[in-house]
Amino acid sequence: MALDETLLQAAEADGIATLRFYQWSDPTLSLGYFQSHADRRLHPASANCPLVRRSTGGGAILHDHELTYSIVLPLFNGFHLNTQWLYRAVHDSLIETLADLGVTASKCDEEAAHPTNSTGEPFLCFQRHTAGDVLVAKHKIAGSAQRRRRCAILQHGSILLAKSAAAPGLPGIAELTGIRLAARQLQSKWQPRLAGFLGFDLDAAAHRSASLLTATAAISREKFAASDWTLRR
Repeated sequence: MALDETLLQAAEADGIATLRFYQWSDPTLSLGYFQSHADRRLHPASANCPLVRRSTGGGAILHDHELTYSIVLPLFNGFHLNTQWLYRAVHDSLIETLADLGVTASKCDEEAAHPTNSTGEPFLCFQRHTAGDVLVAKHKIAGSAQRRRRCAILQHGSILLAKSAAAPGLPGIAELTGIRLAARQLQSKWQPRLAGFLGFDLDAAAHRSASLLTATAAISREKFAASDWTLRR
């Protein structure tokens, strides 16, 4: 989370477009920016998992058997990015890549989206269906969220490869199709297609620079690892 924010700041300052893929060393629950920490009780299966809060909105995500991606794009020289276009480009390129790997996926349409009702939305992001989410057999297996600054935008999201013991009610691609995709396998197929859809020269190594890693450590310490941030709501 801290590195994503550091890259967002760098894009605004230096105009660097970055694509990053990552995984989680331990099953971890990430709260959406606006979610109440107290609502964690709504998902007892993840009660013992580490907890972080994202800078993007949406429902909580149990990060375990998944591939997480992060795209940061600078907005400069009068270029104004249509945020819905970015969602579509990422998800359309993912659907094409999955098809190459034998997985049939589609985008959730308006009719299949779950409207907010009197009891509110489900706690977990993957229990919410919004237009544009990626579905396999009517189950959500990928979703994205954005954060925008004046001159840069961050979009990150998760692709659910398999079910986690800490979220047993959410089947992944493995359970829905019988196809077990390794994260690196999906990344290697998806990365060139995604860059082509976006039409950007994406720097895959910018996040490894010493200066960015130093800035990331400070943001992690002062924000994402701080209880004041995690428990702020």
